[in-house]
Amino acid sequence: MTYIVRFTMNTKPRLMGLFLLFSVLAGLAFLESVPAGEKQTMTSQTARATFAGGCFWCMEPPFDKLDGVISTTSGYTGGHLENPTYEEVSAGTSGHAESLQIEYDPARISYAQLLEVFWRNIDPTAKDYQFCDHGSQYRSAIFYHDEEQRRLAEESKQALINSKKFAAVYTEIQPASKFYPAEDYHQDYYRKNPIRYKYYRFTCGRDQRLKELWGEKK
Repeated sequence: MTYIVRFTMNTKPRLMGLFLLFSVLAGLAFLESVPAGEKQTMTSQTARATFAGGCFWCMEPPFDKLDGVISTTSGYTGGHLENPTYEEVSAGTSGHAESLQIEYDPARISYAQLLEVFWRNIDPTAKDYQFCDHGSQYRSAIFYHDEEQRRLAEESKQALINSKKFAAVYTEIQPASKFYPAEDYHQDYYRKNPIRYKYYRFTCGRDQRLKELWGEKK
């Protein structure tokens, strides 16, 4: 027996309604299947923060573990040479600082919280060096991306000065400029080369000095 379905003016709207309903349900099912981190990236606005605190290998780990930080990229900023290489930056001739650019979700972590982590991972009393690395390419700096970041950065620095914890605070606060990602082998160095990374960090005296400055980690 053959059935013939007639599409009348009354059946078309019903079919269209069912089609839209199934489309919405399919879309919701897709979102539920997306891992939490990817779903956040797809649906949320993100922001950027850029900090310099000496060797960028050592600046990645404290930020990577924060909830709300989406990615970290080691690179160079604050200089005058276009497309600088690691050799040019480390020679101190390009004007750049080894830096870390952070992409984060402001709904999950605030810029003020990032600043707190930044301060506790640098030596603000060091001018044009950090720990065992000397030269302006290893200076500490906050590169702000908007007026709100500038205000918060300056307030946090002034609060540190007012605390009289340190005799001087040399960390610079500057507008963000062109950021150049470092070579691939520098990205996630602490994960790719854990033994070399730990050896460098220990011999550089970074953790020992941070403990002197800030006390035990929270």
